[in-house]
Amino acid sequence: MSAPAYTVGVRELCEFTAKHGDLDLRFTPAPTALEGIEGHAVVARRRGPGYQAELALEEAFGALRVRGRADGYDPDRRLLEEVKTHRGDVARIPDNHRRLHQAQARIYAWMLCRRHALPEIDVAVVYFDIDSQNETAVVERCGAEALRAFFEAQCGAFLRWAEQELAHRARRDAALVALPFPHAGFRPGQRVLAEAVYNAARSGRCLMAQAPTGIGKTLGTLFPLLKACPTQSLDKVFYLAAKTSGRQLALDALARVAPHEERPSLRIVELTARDKACEHPDKACHGESCPLARGFYDRLPEARRAAVEHGFLDRAALRRIALAHEVCPYYLGQALARWSDVVVGDYNYFFDLGAFLHRMSVSNEWRVGVLVDEAHNLVERSRAMYSAEIDLRALEAVRRGAPVMLKRPLNRLHRHWKAFAKAQTAPYAVHAGPPAALSDALRQLLSAIGDHLAENPFGVDAALLEFHFAALHFARLLELLDPHSQFDQTVPAGGKGSRLCVRNVIPAPFLKDRFAAARCTVLFSATLAPTGFYADVLGLPDDSAAIDIDSHFSAEQLQVRIVDGVSTRWADRTASLQPIADLIAAQYGRAPGNYFAFFSSFDYLEQAAAMLQQRHPQIPTWQQSRSMNEAEREAFVARFAEGGQGVGFAVLGGAFAEGIDLPGSRLIGAFIATLGLPQVNPVNEQMRRRLHARFGDGYAYTYLVPGLRKVVQAAGRIIRTESDRGALFLIDDRFGSRQARALLPAWWRIERGNS
Repeated sequence: MSAPAYTVGVRELCEFTAKHGDLDLRFTPAPTALEGIEGHAVVARRRGPGYQAELALEEAFGALRVRGRADGYDPDRRLLEEVKTHRGDVARIPDNHRRLHQAQARIYAWMLCRRHALPEIDVAVVYFDIDSQNETAVVERCGAEALRAFFEAQCGAFLRWAEQELAHRARRDAALVALPFPHAGFRPGQRVLAEAVYNAARSGRCLMAQAPTGIGKTLGTLFPLLKACPTQSLDKVFYLAAKTSGRQLALDALARVAPHEERPSLRIVELTARDKACEHPDKACHGESCPLARGFYDRLPEARRAAVEHGFLDRAALRRIALAHEVCPYYLGQALARWSDVVVGDYNYFFDLGAFLHRMSVSNEWRVGVLVDEAHNLVERSRAMYSAEIDLRALEAVRRGAPVMLKRPLNRLHRHWKAFAKAQTAPYAVHAGPPAALSDALRQLLSAIGDHLAENPFGVDAALLEFHFAALHFARLLELLDPHSQFDQTVPAGGKGSRLCVRNVIPAPFLKDRFAAARCTVLFSATLAPTGFYADVLGLPDDSAAIDIDSHFSAEQLQVRIVDGVSTRWADRTASLQPIADLIAAQYGRAPGNYFAFFSSFDYLEQAAAMLQQRHPQIPTWQQSRSMNEAEREAFVARFAEGGQGVGFAVLGGAFAEGIDLPGSRLIGAFIATLGLPQVNPVNEQMRRRLHARFGDGYAYTYLVPGLRKVVQAAGRIIRTESDRGALFLIDDRFGSRQARALLPAWWRIERGNS
């Protein structure tokens, strides 16, 4: 029986063996993904009729199977081409990038020599400038023996690591086959959830799982997907969360499932945002500025080895190992995502436009299982990922202090933008797209700024850099403008200023390939109904499964009352303040303890808190403020102490309406004085029309479903365990409508009344 093969891509092999020197992230103007694809196509079209583009190649070396796609081969000229698109002066491409490109080209060249028994071949790295359409080729003639020696040297350098990886995979799979559930038994509903997740992995389907609070959704999804890894040949599990608290729950569950060992059978890495992981925020990401970037690739092998031996790499452990080896913690984490079995991170790592984990999964052909925690958040988060905005006032600020070489393109964009804003007669309007003159001016400015930043990497004006990155994102999404998004302009009263926005309405077309790239994706939340809404908006495959797990809580645990006679509509809010204050005081008098009071805005919250303090000053209160830091948020939650008494005022949909756990007497009730409906404004009304045209019932898709989801999430803070008891007051007669009642949990027994 032959030894098991370890498959590695050509790029991955060369990045492992051929990258040396500094980490250098100084700005270089780069083409977009679409521009890069088109650039490769332009080069291929320029070649002769026998030219072979995207040529699949594969070669073995011991236990290694090396594969990839060569950009192009001209058999008549015996010329192998590796094409790299760029923008600006080719001399600005860093040396370590050039060495990587050359290494890739030589690997492909040997594969061709081997396939066609060639004694020698010309090897070219072709740099194609997207703007000028010019090619710069770096050509060398290589003998087959020299290429074979180079190939074997790279493979030899990687082989020991590959053998280690094969041994780890065998050890991992054996451990996961024998993996026991870390508790004596499953909680009610948890086994049903676990079985559904395992079956989704086995059938290769997406799963939407609505499961109530308290059943242990984190462990109930992680455990079965890990168990499925050996049987379904899953390479990796991605656990994606909307918030830091969600990542921590996953890490805690993984620590119970796979406790730390001397030789860990499971490698886990937590990915943290760059701004939070950076050790030197005052320095630039290159070797001439940051000591952790200097010689990064030279020290990476030892840091990588130490990290995989440790196994459990949460943020603290990753930082400790990185600093011990004097490398950047953030980029060490990025490197280790390749070699880990479980990656814990934010949604954007898989679902964003340039998502790192999605790109790696596709390029390396990984079989991955994806878990999406609190998946109801994915709708708004993905809309934000695929939206972009630029502001005329930011452009004007940049103009005032711009260098001379940028004055002309800045003025040109400003002139066309002002004309476009002046031509718009309403404060807000949706357009088919920007005028051609404005689009051309934007492209020319981005090219000019890119050249300027590349030639002047130090001391760059912060406002210029911020505008440039915002405009780059805007331009990339403008290229993808389709009926799922819209282009709109907002012109403030008085006509001074303008905001241009590519606004995503339906993320489904963007997310479809994300779901397709995974063996299975499990979206789970306590509020994931109606399933049709999420399937439509997120673009889940037609064969996706759905499960709604019955709550193990009983109606007797939660007294739910719809308060008639009080309207929280905008026009009625002043009149509602006194009845709400008296309602809170009456319930507090009947059952003193800790309560939440949720409102639609900070203004409404502050007015209601002031009214309660005025009429019932004996009741302790504390309030969420508009810009709370982490310490202030922790202090707010700490006020909900076991056995405590008082009312915490918070905004529905904010930091305290989901994701916090207050069991027992830490919270015994909540007052929700809003349906959580998004504000009726021109933007949301345009969204309602778009959603109605696509799915029907635009009101429910735009307002009712998102609003009631926030209500149910906030109410879920009250009952966390089977021994909890509490009261919930839904303050507005609209809660009694048939549509609203249909979106509330079935296990609630709802009463109506004025107190």
